[in-house]
Amino acid sequence: MSASLNYKSFSKEQQTMDNLEKQLICPICLEMFTKPVVILPCQHNLCRKCASDIFQASNPYLPTRGGTTVASGGRFRCPSCRHEVVLDRHGIYGLQRNLLVENIIDIYKQESTRPEKKSDQPRCEEHEEERINIYCLNCEVPTCSLCKIFGAHKDCQVAPLTHVFQRQKSELSDGIAVLVGSNDRVQGMISQLEDTCKTIEIGFEDPPLQGQAAASGSGNGADSEPARHIFSFSWLNSLNE
Repeated sequence: MSASLNYKSFSKEQQTMDNLEKQLICPICLEMFTKPVVILPCQHNLCRKCASDIFQASNPYLPTRGGTTVASGGRFRCPSCRHEVVLDRHGIYGLQRNLLVENIIDIYKQESTRPEKKSDQPRCEEHEEERINIYCLNCEVPTCSLCKIFGAHKDCQVAPLTHVFQRQKSELSDGIAVLVGSNDRVQGMISQLEDTCKTIEIGFEDPPLQGQAAASGSGNGADSEPARHIFSFSWLNSLNE
């Protein structure tokens, strides 16, 4: 089962990386942000080059040098929310860099280029190129298809690993539910015992009741012993129920 869990962990990690990549896409070039990354007053991010391109497209008559607008000031709209961005005398270079996003991009690229671990995609120990995808019902271990055909499990009964995982997961959930129900019944029995003990303590602490019990006992001592036995058996039967 650990192999199945490792595979699910790998799939979840890959999905997380894919979602992260979507958040690092520039809305202008539709590629991952290219450093330096600037953050606009509306909190959206752009590549500085893309921001410069938008500014030039919004202000076509401003003087440029080497493809970059050299005039100070100006304004353009955020491509994501259409918020108007007003530039100071430094122009595009006056926009603050988003160092956090740049650091995240660096980490993402490092993780993307890192070689995959063997544990991320479980492989059979006997057949290293084969993925573990079935479960031996006789030996109760996960294995690969080649082990079933040619290997140690060729005479065993097997099932798809995912089916066994779901079945054992359901059995575990049912077992937990039974334990919770049993715990509730035990707690009810404990409460009943506590109430019985309190009732007995109150009876012994009340002198008139003790006197009446003594008088009735002296007059009918032979009947009191069977009565106590009957009470004991009925009380035990109520607990067993």
